[in-house]
Order: sequence, then structure tokens, then C-alpha cells
Amino acid sequence: MSLSVVIVGGLHAEARRETVARLLADVPGSVALHHDLSTAAAGTVVRTVRDADGLLDVGETPLVDDCACCALREDLVPELRRLADDGTTRLAVVELWDSVEPKAMTEVVVAGGLTVTGVVTAVDPALLLPFLGNGDDLAEHGLAAAATDRRTVADTFARQLEYAPVLAVVDSPEADDQDAELLAQLHPTARRVPVSGGCPGDRAGAPSARARADAPASNAGAARGPGSLLVAAVLAGFDVEAAAAAQHPACALLPAEADAHGVGTLVWHRRRPFHPERLYAALEDLTCAAARSRGRFWLADKPDVLLHWDAAGGALCVESAGPWLASLPDAAWDMVPPVRRAAAALDWQADHGDRCQHLVFTSPGLDRDGLAHLLESCLLTDAEYAAGRDAWKRLPPAFDAFLEV
Repeated sequence: MSLSVVIVGGLHAEARRETVARLLADVPGSVALHHDLSTAAAGTVVRTVRDADGLLDVGETPLVDDCACCALREDLVPELRRLADDGTTRLAVVELWDSVEPKAMTEVVVAGGLTVTGVVTAVDPALLLPFLGNGDDLAEHGLAAAATDRRTVADTFARQLEYAPVLAVVDSPEADDQDAELLAQLHPTARRVPVSGGCPGDRAGAPSARARADAPASNAGAARGPGSLLVAAVLAGFDVEAAAAAQHPACALLPAEADAHGVGTLVWHRRRPFHPERLYAALEDLTCAAARSRGRFWLADKPDVLLHWDAAGGALCVESAGPWLASLPDAAWDMVPPVRRAAAALDWQADHGDRCQHLVFTSPGLDRDGLAHLLESCLLTDAEYAAGRDAWKRLPPAFDAFLEV
């Protein structure tokens, strides 16, 4: 019997546990592995293996270089191989600890020669906005995976949410249509599968238009119940390279324009560079304008650098994502992945190639007009633009501190 591996993660711990329990109950011959990183202060990570009936095994693995997450990486693949060699396990459900991100662990498992058939983030819709708006460091809540972990609750949760092609949505009496709509707009390409009772829209009456967009996946198996819908979703297959490409700022599958149930998504796309000083002065207002914003952008003084915008919880991360393809010599294009070339071709125009502004802001109560006006004010003026690229490069380098230049 070949072993299938499913990764289940998410900071919503109760939703994650409920999702794992559902899978164990619905798939005969399945087990769940979990590494508890909360014990790292004592120098070890505790590993448990369980099935639908209860605990099967408990073990410990020491920290690696004082890093709990590193210990998880070292221990996970050998445990999965042991299960595969045993031949009695059909499905291994890897339940990630709270702040562990699925991308890194999925890539570790695949690199270990195992088959990942699905990656799931478990979500309680009522907790979506509170977590997405929480700019606290993970360490303040005992959720840091290492002493050097400087991630925040919001940015960690955002990455967990956006990487997974399947969202397991638990039944939450406190959730409403706005919560469901926010989830839909944040990750519109995800397959949202109800766990134990259906999505908030189902309880409130007629689902929203966006919820109905998921009808083919939901209705096709309605008679089978939410458990079997979840099983079908997590066994559908997973392409680790495509998933990584979908998160890369140069070719990310960003949300589309939307406005429903008090939640809005603004897609802002322009062909003119930002003035570095004006954009820098507007960063606080832009970062706080939406619960979540991300994308790629272009600074006039750094015309060859594709910059990544990643904001959640009132905090912004700006970093270089490599060169714009337009800045590369023709010979270098053969070394660029096809998906990257395809994304650049969609943005290509004669004067500047693939250089552009493509930023997406999603939030309840989004001030679309005010946000668009602020963004427009940060672009080069007609006179500045006409001065040309040599003049742009002489503009004050306001983002050097961000980029550690």
C-alpha cells in the first residue's frame, strides 16, 4: 500500500484539530503525526502518532541548533518513511504545530521522496479578521518556532491561508456573511470545504454569489456529507512547484477586484514608477488601509529591481524579489522558469517590459477611492516621468533601509 501524505496547518488550533479528527474518522488506515513545539524550552520536541481511536506512540526528538522547527524537519521524514515501510497506513496526516508554515514542511516532505496529495489550512471564519489584524510577534503569544523567530501573528496566518489550495472551514456560530466573504476574497482560488456542519453562509440562508461559485465542488458531494468532501479534496493531488510559483511576487495568483457583504478588494495596476520619497511617506497610511495587501511594485530609483509588498496586521515587509525580466539580457531568459516568463508576458509593454505596479488590498470597510487617490499621488508626476530613467536613478533612495542596501 502506497502512503499518501496530507499537510494540515493553521493558527486556528481548534479548527485544525477538528479537521484532523474528521480525516482520521473518514479514512480507514489513517494516522496523524504531530510535533509539539511548545516543549522546545525544555530542549526537545514531542512527537505523537494517533489514529481515530487514540494515541499510538509518543516520542521525543532533541532540538537542532536550538531550533524547534529544525528538529521537526529532521524528524518528520524518517517517521513518514517508517509508516510507508510498515505498509499498513493508507494516509498520513501531518498536523503542523500552530505557527509552522505549510510551504516549508511540504517542500521537506516532497524532497524526502514522499507523495503529498493535499495541503490544507483549517480556518474558523469568526477568527479570520482578529488573527489577520494581530500585529503582535509570535513570541508574545508563546508561538515562536525558534528564539530568532521574528514573525508576527498576522503575516504568519496570511501565508498559511494563501499557500493552501484547500481551506477546511469549521462550523462557527459567531461567524457571519462578512467573515465568509473576507475568506473568499483573500483566497478566491482555494477550494473551501465545510467541516462538521457547513459554512456560515449555509446557516444564514441563501449563500452569497461568491459562495455559490464553489457550488460545483460542494454540491457534487452534498449527499456524501462534509467529511467525504474533505477527503476528496485532500487526495486530489498537489504540485509543490506550482504552489511555490503561485506565492512568488513575480507571478503570484493575486485576488481579483471584488465588493460584497461590506468587504472590498482593490486591484491597483499602473505602468509608471513610484517616487521613492512620496511612497515612503505614505507607507503607514497604505499599510493600515486594509487588513491584507500584497503584490509587486516598481521604484523609479531602482528600475531593475522587482519589489515585493507584503502587509498584514498593520506591519509591512518590503524586499527585493530579484530583477524584472526586462532588465535581463536575452541569454538569461533560458534560465527563468516558464511560469515566470508567462507572467511577465502578460504584463509586457513596449517601453518598460514587465515593470509595473500590481498591488491588491482586501478589507472590510475598504475606502477604495481614498486608497486609489493616495497610491496615485505616490507615482512620478508627468514632469518627473518625462525627465527619463537617468533622472529617476538620482532620486533620494528612501527604501535603502528597508532593503538593507
